[in-house]
Amino acid sequence: MLTKRQLFILEAIIDGYTKTAEAVGSRSISKREDVSYSPATVRNEMADLETLGFLEKPHSSSGRIPSNKGYRYYVDHLLLPRRVSESDIVDIRQLFADRITETEDVIRKSAEVLSDLTSYISVALGPDAFNTKLKHLQIVPLYESTAVAVLVTDTGSVEHRQITLPEGLEAQELEKVVRILNDRLQGVPLIELNKALYQEVASVMEQHLSQHMDVMHSLENALHTDKSEKVYYGGKTNLLSQPEFKDVDKVRSLLELLEKDEQMHQLMVPTQSGITVKIGEENDIEAFEDVSMITATYQIGGKPVGTIGILGPTRMEYSRVIGLLQYLTHDLTKMLTSWHHRE
Repeated sequence: MLTKRQLFILEAIIDGYTKTAEAVGSRSISKREDVSYSPATVRNEMADLETLGFLEKPHSSSGRIPSNKGYRYYVDHLLLPRRVSESDIVDIRQLFADRITETEDVIRKSAEVLSDLTSYISVALGPDAFNTKLKHLQIVPLYESTAVAVLVTDTGSVEHRQITLPEGLEAQELEKVVRILNDRLQGVPLIELNKALYQEVASVMEQHLSQHMDVMHSLENALHTDKSEKVYYGGKTNLLSQPEFKDVDKVRSLLELLEKDEQMHQLMVPTQSGITVKIGEENDIEAFEDVSMITATYQIGGKPVGTIGILGPTRMEYSRVIGLLQYLTHDLTKMLTSWHHRE
């Protein structure tokens, strides 16, 4: 159990290192107006905190920097989410004031806004394809043999998928196809649409359409859903401006990982609702050993359907990032839920 003085010094070092990216010395702490401890007292406490594993001493400095254990203790016991500033509120509210009507667009825009506000990398997962179900489907002809299948889901998501129509398919036959699909596929998870297409739709199509095999083949391609969730990014190169990432090899391995949506999906899937903070090696991947990842879930009807997160150096502004994520996901949840009820 840390003493009150040790807690104060740990928080002061984290605050100083977050702002400057330079080791914090005992003299700089003792000079603070709210500190009555002598440099020697502060120095002794810093040594004890280092022995306990909460601080580290860089080779080229007499000061200390927080260890990952120190950051974890800070996040778990000392941190209070920072109140979102008026200017940040304006930027976030502008996102929701824009005439965005599709879930994917608002998730993508949320990632862009977060990266701009924090100067870190933002990652967002679209609604979970494993749980998202088809609510309604429409097929809109574009040209002679090309159409767009519009899939509306129970989470308010709208997806457009191009479909090639069989040659000679009449308009009334296309309407019949749409009626059959909505009758048989409503409530089916997107990830299972192709399976249900053959189990629930094929025999009905055969009874009512002469070109049922061609239609089924076209639908199979259009209704295929990738097993991984959609992953959206903002500010992928933002970490290049951070002093911790001047090492080209370190940055390269991190950026290479960000190109692998499947792995990022696995890293971003939350184990619980709300805010999750993973610091350094807690991410269980070498490329993230100097990175902290803070994620927050957004919901529809009380059910978590996706995740938005921030990747930054372990030196990141935890209180501000958590405050921003809480504010944004609250408004995002409110918007998506209203869309869901309106559908």
